[in-house]
Amino acid sequence: MFIDNHGRPINYLRLAVTDRCNLRCFYCMPEEGIDWLSRSELLTYEEMLRICSILVKAGIEKIRITGGEPFVRKDIMQFLDSLSKLKGLNQITITTNGVLTAPLVPELKRLGIRSINLSLDTLDRNRFFSITHRDELPRVMDTLEQLLANGLDIKINAVVMQGKNLEDIIPLVELTRQLPLSVRFIEEMPFNGGASHYAALEWDHVRILQAIRENFPDIQKIPDPLFSTSYNYHIPGHQGNIGIIAAYTRSFCGTCNRIRITPQGALKTCLYDDGVMNIKDLMREGLDDDQLFNALLDAIGKRAKDGYEAEQKRIRQKPAHESMATIGG
Repeated sequence: MFIDNHGRPINYLRLAVTDRCNLRCFYCMPEEGIDWLSRSELLTYEEMLRICSILVKAGIEKIRITGGEPFVRKDIMQFLDSLSKLKGLNQITITTNGVLTAPLVPELKRLGIRSINLSLDTLDRNRFFSITHRDELPRVMDTLEQLLANGLDIKINAVVMQGKNLEDIIPLVELTRQLPLSVRFIEEMPFNGGASHYAALEWDHVRILQAIRENFPDIQKIPDPLFSTSYNYHIPGHQGNIGIIAAYTRSFCGTCNRIRITPQGALKTCLYDDGVMNIKDLMREGLDDDQLFNALLDAIGKRAKDGYEAEQKRIRQKPAHESMATIGG
């Protein structure tokens, strides 16, 4: 298993298969979009399978497929089928906006994919359009229904945004009353392809919990799973749970067990770094699997202690404002 220079085991890969997305969420990218990568700049499926195979042999047990929106990439289901056959890989999970996902849910279940993170910041159709610049909420809700009908483990991810969806916090919590799912509220991060929206983050994890507790005073803290990025809670009588992710506050760095690979092959040992090496370039230069493994081992052995240190060491851009679509959710 990979162990970083701070003694943290690395057993989780977030693999972004595309930078493209069919929504334009304002906290992720500008309304006009970003400059999309050309096909030659992207990792091919064959390259992704190769690097995943090397990583799984080295102890990666879980791979999350992200984007952009994963399901906008052509032939993604064939890739998932091949990925699911890697020996030693215990879990494949997917983060999706749900626009294209509903008809694919039975096949995802057949491939052994049991957990889906569904990005859903509001249950109101007008606010959904305001946030995403697309009128796609009905299709996202269809995906939620399909996930429930097929018995998949569902985590709804909602970014809490001042002036955009604060009135959705309680309706989203209410979903857990009758539905066996987790709703996770996420501090807004700076990865929007532009400047920071606010002078300071007002809706941090403490204030989010405060707002929930005002409406559900009996909310209870429950144990957090190993390597959890969320503080987890349960409201008595509800089927589901609540999570709050301090993504901007970065209070979970001490137990971080994950690395990221971007669509263009950059290895990120922290969300807040700007890429510590490019795996795609090394593969195309002809490095064999042992050489790639050693390069990965060296990079993980120089990992930043936390997101603040990683951001301070950035080479190209300070502070971090690149689009989340380019770095894998």
